[in-house]
Amino acid sequence: MIPFKAPVDDILFCLHEVVGAERLSDWDSEIVGGILAHFASFAEGVIAPLDEPGDAHGCRLEDGRVIMPTGFKEAFAQLAEGGWQGLTAPEELGGMAQNPLLAAAVSEIFSGANHAMQMVCNLVPGAISTLMKYGSTTQQEYWVPRLASGETLSTMCLTEADAGSDLSRIRAKASHDGMTWQITGEKIFISGGDQDLSNDILHLVLARTGSPEDGVKGLSLFLCASEIDGVRNAVTLTRIEEKLGLHASPTCQLAFHGARAELIGTEGAGLQAMFTMMNHARLDVALQGVAHAARAHQIAASYAAERKQGRRTDGTEAVLADHPDVQRMLNEQLSLALGARAMAFLTMAELTLGERPALVNFLTPICKVFCTEAGIKAADLGIQVLGGYGYLTEYRVSQTWRDARVTSIYEGANGIHAITTATRGLRVIECADAFAVLVETLSGGNTACLDLLNDWQVARSGMSDQAIEKAHDFMSLTAELLFQAVWCKLAGTGDAEMIRLARTVARRPLPVRLPLVA
Repeated sequence: MIPFKAPVDDILFCLHEVVGAERLSDWDSEIVGGILAHFASFAEGVIAPLDEPGDAHGCRLEDGRVIMPTGFKEAFAQLAEGGWQGLTAPEELGGMAQNPLLAAAVSEIFSGANHAMQMVCNLVPGAISTLMKYGSTTQQEYWVPRLASGETLSTMCLTEADAGSDLSRIRAKASHDGMTWQITGEKIFISGGDQDLSNDILHLVLARTGSPEDGVKGLSLFLCASEIDGVRNAVTLTRIEEKLGLHASPTCQLAFHGARAELIGTEGAGLQAMFTMMNHARLDVALQGVAHAARAHQIAASYAAERKQGRRTDGTEAVLADHPDVQRMLNEQLSLALGARAMAFLTMAELTLGERPALVNFLTPICKVFCTEAGIKAADLGIQVLGGYGYLTEYRVSQTWRDARVTSIYEGANGIHAITTATRGLRVIECADAFAVLVETLSGGNTACLDLLNDWQVARSGMSDQAIEKAHDFMSLTAELLFQAVWCKLAGTGDAEMIRLARTVARRPLPVRLPLVA
């Protein structure tokens, strides 16, 4: 096993040299460096060592409750005591009031160390953001301190057996008896739907208050506590799903039997409120992809530097890393990790600044698609570099692939995000225009990148009649354009390694044939 090493230097390089984090009014590079170093030490020493045994043993169901793998509860207690659950929560509500860009960097490290545990913990920042935007003062004052302290963990309850990507098909019903709301129905694929880490759980539940014919306009968002006044709410855990990966993250099916709940926001506007949490989750999933790409490269590069294989041209003993084809794969892994990180952090910086919401809306699905596929690809390359040992479990790059594989599926399947970009993303002219301006700025005048931008503009102008049919190809082209642009920015830092890798990126074949629209 190759121990996890947090990529702190790479993250800080990206934040300072590519993203320009100093644009944020509350950014302090020295404080950020100290916080990341502190969390990295905790992640390497406490969280990461639980990843392998957690994957091997998984969660179990006892008397209708989830029991997490050995050591997880104690690690979470240390995480909560350190204040990490309340990193972005307001100080007056028990948080550390740090900006979301720093929290994103912490989240990447957390995912690389132990994706399964991160899954259970990291819906909290989105829940806090939703409460701060849509919750009443009473709801904020009650729930945010509990979430920030680690007393409470949260879930996001959207999916149903017949309502996956199409939320208009949700049938879970919320009714009002004149005093309280009550939810009846079932939800599936609920990450952390039950666990024994926190004292209680806050379920954010999307339920129908209108008629089925109302579609998404008949949905409202509710706060549904797992316990009320020390008594279990009418929420039953019916099963834990058996999964390809993320064995230590309990994916649950929940049944609501008239469970008491509170409306958050406006009745009938639940999807709008839930999108606050969903958009945070989508960028968080993009960072999970980045984390897997970086981890896969770390394992592969470490192994290739030590594994003796063949001879050099001078007759001396060679290692795997001396061979051109292995170098090619390592270069691709590293370029994917560095480029995807730059894409995700640029988007998070724009979200934090809040000055170009149209650009953020356009970038978010691109990051979700490209970064998750980068994590899967880098993990697959890692298996190839290690050969037979990659296919075994000893070096755990196979677990990296298994854990990464779901990221292109949850928080909106990547195909759905492609359709969103090719339809709604292009209908709102300022979104695509802002993207084009960003690419031009990042390119630094690079001719090849600007030529690709021109090709993209041609493709964009011809998409209206074939948007859905060409959605996958258009997303592939759009994501590749942004990836090439951020690599122009990375090379523009003058760093020798970045310049070397940028040359390999420039030689990448386009993922689609042009023109997209015949």
